[in-house]
Amino acid sequence: MNIRKCHGRVITVLGCTALVLSVTGGAVAHGGGRHDVAREVLPAGDGWGSYGTGTSGGAAADAEHVYTVSTWAEFRAALEEGGSAPKIVKVRGTIDAVADGCDALAVPGYDFDAYLEKYAPETWGLETRLDAEPDDSPEGLRRASAAVQDQLIKVEVPANTTIIGVGRGAGLKGASLQIKGVDNVIVRNLTFESPIDCFPQWDPRDGSKGNWNSEYDSVVVYGSTHVWMDHNTFTDGSHPDSAAPTYFGMLYQQHDGELDIVRGSDHVTASWNVFADHDKTILIGNSDNAATTATDRGHLKVTFHHNLFRDLVERAPRVRFGQVDSYNNHFIGDDTYAYSFGIGKESQLVAEHNAFTLPAGVSPAKILKKWNEAPLTAAGNLVNGEPVDLIAVHNAEIPAETLQSGVGWTPELRTKVDPAWAVPGLVRHRAGAGRLR
Repeated sequence: MNIRKCHGRVITVLGCTALVLSVTGGAVAHGGGRHDVAREVLPAGDGWGSYGTGTSGGAAADAEHVYTVSTWAEFRAALEEGGSAPKIVKVRGTIDAVADGCDALAVPGYDFDAYLEKYAPETWGLETRLDAEPDDSPEGLRRASAAVQDQLIKVEVPANTTIIGVGRGAGLKGASLQIKGVDNVIVRNLTFESPIDCFPQWDPRDGSKGNWNSEYDSVVVYGSTHVWMDHNTFTDGSHPDSAAPTYFGMLYQQHDGELDIVRGSDHVTASWNVFADHDKTILIGNSDNAATTATDRGHLKVTFHHNLFRDLVERAPRVRFGQVDSYNNHFIGDDTYAYSFGIGKESQLVAEHNAFTLPAGVSPAKILKKWNEAPLTAAGNLVNGEPVDLIAVHNAEIPAETLQSGVGWTPELRTKVDPAWAVPGLVRHRAGAGRLR
């Protein structure tokens, strides 16, 4: 094989546009003159993500900052290469961030059976948290093991980046994308299998019976602006909650959220995604406390359109503070359904022209869940094919949680608004990974 050097590294005859990042099969940067879907930008007027400077991700990347990756090591290396210079990272196939399994992440001495024995409610009780346990205790060893996983599966996405799946079978399994403190990011055409927390913590004081608490969202948008999430699929995949065991009488919860948008993030559009088979799905704003109030008030402007929310328990989304526009989405409930829209502190939700398919015996009154006093606008929605005033039916059936109509703002950044009756068919055929046109 004919080889030569480029930038001090040995490459094949493909030349300097094929920059090998590691001798063991690193990510490759390449260019091309033809139209490339990876260079597409969020169209003007397409939701809050198009506000101001808009969202272009890595569309301006030069050939040296376009990478194709197929392993977790390559993916991380590609994101780190070149700082915040515009870049495109193309994901080929499914990349597993925890390919060696949870056991490989446990520190020496960690023993889950010993953890269960020591902190069982009948011996430990329900009054004392585990935070003060020493490092050599079962809880201390759990903390150390959790830190190993945290370091492995979280990866920070720099500014001016597009991450896009190649073809129909691209995805990330067990990973947590951290879009943190940056501007201008696009994530498209990926299937995210929710990361499982290998080492959930038992909290004896969470609720009347104690509870298991887990970490890790598939994607976290934290203090960031101009983000476009498009044509992705979020699912629990091979580790659904229905298959999880119970310990101490409570579900051994190993999942957190699918997409969280928090800490003053702004100008986000989520379009044509599938959110499926999950419990705590999406948070807009993660706390009511004073610190987050100061950060989030006036921010968290997010648009959801043409997404499929299927077989979810709750939070689609739960909203605090943000001006959230949710239109032309299809919500399909099952027997675990709790609610879709959570109305939280100072939330400013507009929910219009959506379609809901609920199972027999589930009332449309459940679609809205009031957590705090905040008005909303909900018009033009269909439930099982029939027009329903979501606020009126909620107030009639749940008078103790009366909701106020009229949010006080009108969304202007919308593409074509389809009639609600057409939404199920459109979303069924076009939403999710592998369906970019």
